[in-house]
Amino acid sequence: MSTVSTTTATTDANRQRIQNIMAELDKGNGKPFVEAMADDFSWTIPGDTPWSRTYSGKQVVLDELLRPLYAQFATPYLSTTRRVMADGDRVVIEFDGRVTTKAGKAYNNRYCYVCRMEGGRIKDLMEYLDTALVNSALEAPPPTALAA
Repeated sequence: MSTVSTTTATTDANRQRIQNIMAELDKGNGKPFVEAMADDFSWTIPGDTPWSRTYSGKQVVLDELLRPLYAQFATPYLSTTRRVMADGDRVVIEFDGRVTTKAGKAYNNRYCYVCRMEGGRIKDLMEYLDTALVNSALEAPPPTALAA
């Protein structure tokens, strides 16, 4: 197989994998997204929010990012995927999320995830979002031993 056809096959496989994951997330099923994370997965949220940092390791992502975040939600998190684009091991996802926090605030954000895939799993994720909305709608995450 030529390099071009290998890259095309990888691109197509990665795009399809993420499209399937996002289709489930859009139905409220986050399990395939979590299952797709590599054990040494990292999730980076740039910017100047209490949530902004790199979370390294699947368990750290679950314990220090996702669980505290979802604990603030009063309603089920709903997403709508707008676009999935891929090039080799990189996949870009544009989507909207809607939820109401326990404090009664609307947290309706628009996201762009840039993912690096490896062996069919998500290795790295860079999350771009409205950081002003994060600061106004969400409480700060609880302090962690790593942040101390």
